[in-house]
Amino acid sequence: MRTDILGVGFDQVTLDQAVDRAMALLEQDGPHLVVTPNAEIVQQARSDPEFAALIAGADLVLPDGVGVVYAARILGRPLPGRVPGADFAGALMARLARTGGRLFLLGAKPGVAQLAAQRLQAQYPGLNLCGTHDGYFQQDEPVVQAIREARADVVFVCLGAPRQEKWAAAHGGQTGARLLVGLGGSLDVFSGQVARAPEGWQRLGLEWLYRAIRQPARFKRVAKLPLFLGRAVGARLRGK
Repeated sequence: MRTDILGVGFDQVTLDQAVDRAMALLEQDGPHLVVTPNAEIVQQARSDPEFAALIAGADLVLPDGVGVVYAARILGRPLPGRVPGADFAGALMARLARTGGRLFLLGAKPGVAQLAAQRLQAQYPGLNLCGTHDGYFQQDEPVVQAIREARADVVFVCLGAPRQEKWAAAHGGQTGARLLVGLGGSLDVFSGQVARAPEGWQRLGLEWLYRAIRQPARFKRVAKLPLFLGRAVGARLRGK
């Protein structure tokens, strides 16, 4: 069952439940798609019908941003809480390290995915990182072939929205992978190139503000959050 938040349906799951579902999907023939929309992505979907359809057809839709959680409360349809993409990925990697699942990292600038792989293997002993590829490619087939030859079970597709979702939908079946997860800039975090907010900021739901302070260029994007919440207020008043 999904909860509609301004046109995007979100699964009513906690972090642990989301990982349980992902592991169950790995037991089925793929490909399966996991998306992690925040408020900005919900806004993008509003003006991109193809993107909106891909999100609606995904096997798992997780509320990455605190703006989505606030909007859900405003609408009177509360979600269990945030399921940040980076946290979901971390919990999934911990499971894969125990089960032997094969993980491929796709995205970011050249060299970043390799660095992320090294750090993740140290963080999750036993994790089978079977390959990497940067996101600066012009042709899809060599990337598809690399994933297929690596015999990946899971691919973290970190190309930014909506490119990553559209790429996964178009090429996921050719990769042979069973689960593809859109994770935006997570490889920059996993590689240590970008620091996540301290845990206190995360608990308060202020990771977005911490990132904006550290990267002032993001303030233009952050400024859209009040407009998003205003849409939620308007929808509540209209009874939608």
